[in-house]
Amino acid sequence: MNIRLVHENETTWYVLSLVISLLFYLSLIVSVIGIIYIVIGIIATLILHGLMVAGIRSSGVKLTERQFPEVYEQVQILCRQMDIVQVPDVFIIQSGGVLNAFATRFFGRNFVVLYSEIFELIEQGNEKELSFVLAHELAHIKRKHMTKQLLILPALWIPFLGNAYSRSCEFTCDRIATAYIGDAQAAIRGLTILAVGKKLFSQVNIPDYLEQSYHERGFFIGWYRLMSTHPPLPNRINEILRFQAYPHLFGYDSIQFEAGATKLSA
Repeated sequence: MNIRLVHENETTWYVLSLVISLLFYLSLIVSVIGIIYIVIGIIATLILHGLMVAGIRSSGVKLTERQFPEVYEQVQILCRQMDIVQVPDVFIIQSGGVLNAFATRFFGRNFVVLYSEIFELIEQGNEKELSFVLAHELAHIKRKHMTKQLLILPALWIPFLGNAYSRSCEFTCDRIATAYIGDAQAAIRGLTILAVGKKLFSQVNIPDYLEQSYHERGFFIGWYRLMSTHPPLPNRINEILRFQAYPHLFGYDSIQFEAGATKLSA
């Protein structure tokens, strides 16, 4: 993977968060009570996370060679291209109308969870948009974001710091996903779907949407953006447009999508 695809701020925020977290851990280790707190925190986190993963595995539909084989094969292709040796289990769960997807990790095993509303894109001919969503979540696994977040957990409690790191990770994964599906317009459509849904996204005027975001200013909007774990969707679309317009800044001469596989020209 080209290192230039990693967002400029990701490493900076991670190192700062890691240093703060290590200092926090050291301050607790020097006392018996602190060690007890660390153990209790780890156990509570494992139990809650384990129950969430158990719920997904118990009721979700797992992609296999016989269960949605076309999407299953796309996951295999993306993992090979991204050098992800351990292919994660991909589950579909009922979402109650929510458009979302996420990657998670439990006891050394990676999972990708697709909400059914997102997965239904395959029924309306938007396979590339679904591929972008999949590639984005696989990029989190490639970058080991879940493991890193466990290491810097104390820093994530600090207002603004943890969220800034999370936002930079999202930019990174958008870039990686766009590169590996080889279709910036599909990536933009995928993000627009998250804004207005599967039925209306094709009617959105993207330049007007970006212009609207530029003019939305104010104290509470600025505060909200600082507290958010994800960048505003227009900001993410802008980053993809920059990648499309200036691929050489990211180490690529061109990006082509051919026969379901990505060909990167560097």
